[in-house]
Amino acid sequence: MSDPEDRRYSPTHQWARPNPDGTLAVGITDFAQSQLGDVMFIQLPEVGREVAAGEACALVESVKSASDVHAPASGTIVTVNEALPDHAESLNTEPYDSWLFTLRPKTTHDYEALMSAAQYHSFIHQET
Repeated sequence: MSDPEDRRYSPTHQWARPNPDGTLAVGITDFAQSQLGDVMFIQLPEVGREVAAGEACALVESVKSASDVHAPASGTIVTVNEALPDHAESLNTEPYDSWLFTLRPKTTHDYEALMSAAQYHSFIHQET
């Protein structure tokens, strides 16, 4: 699965996609879900929580391990995907459609500092 060009990527394997209202939709990458295996449980952050870029704010558990989900930018959690915990398997089948939360960033700097799809592709191939 190729990484969509309409978003940016973090070194901790989260994606951030700008929404028309200025928020960022956040999810995990296809690479992340493939490393985790079958996702069984998701703990989402609290709406209204202030987070710093790189801060662990959600949790994804699989049959193999548990992994923190880090905020790709500093800001405030605006919404969470409440349907996702009941359909955790969608992270395995549709990682780029299955957002975890939206974040109102404090500035655009954190988003702009994330990797493009091409940069992320090179990054994950250096890791493997």
